[in-house]
Amino acid sequence: MAKEKKYPKAIYNWPEDERPRERLIKFGADKLSDTELLAILLRVGSSGQSAVDMARELIKRFGSFRNIDTKNVTELKKIKGLGTAKIAQIKAAIEIGKRFLKEKSLSKIKIKTSKDIVDYFMPYMRDAKKEVFKAILLDGKNKIIKDVTISEGTLNKGIVHPREVIKEAITESASALILLHNHPSGEPEPSQEDIGITNRLISACEVVGIRVLDHVILGDNKYYSFYNEGLIKEE
Repeated sequence: MAKEKKYPKAIYNWPEDERPRERLIKFGADKLSDTELLAILLRVGSSGQSAVDMARELIKRFGSFRNIDTKNVTELKKIKGLGTAKIAQIKAAIEIGKRFLKEKSLSKIKIKTSKDIVDYFMPYMRDAKKEVFKAILLDGKNKIIKDVTISEGTLNKGIVHPREVIKEAITESASALILLHNHPSGEPEPSQEDIGITNRLISACEVVGIRVLDHVILGDNKYYSFYNEGLIKEE
């Protein structure tokens, strides 16, 4: 007869000061490790492993929350015991974090340089799987009024049309705007198509008295600014 093995302890049987949820309440969320925070989201484990075991495997496999966020459902389901509900909880929590970061920044951001735009949008856009083209609408003091998604997908003259940009700018009474899009390849150098679209939008906006201050392209933790590179002239 095979030797009897003890089943792993469930988290609720752990000493209270070792349970992630109780540690969060007692010490604060900032005192917990990435593994403990993930375990709280997962709530329960499965098949002889605790939520902490599952969270530890996620961190070990993918390395960071950012990397977890880039994985699709099929990839995440390769982790033993990680089903659709748990994946949805993780994805929702990461998205809340990104939106909170945007809200926190928006309340105080005034655009002075391209880096202000990059610091604000890089965490949200750098891992997008497809190109997203935005117009960042600014008031007379260069404070963000709102950001508007003009198109998603490979950029071309057909889907980034000046009238869409101008319509949004006029509706929001914007004095100026900054064009922004990402390169999923991670390399922010502009293509000839990027340059052509930028020039068309600048010319169209000039007609209605709206300044285009910059076009910023986001890569993987690096960026390209048309203004910094002299492709958009200072008025």
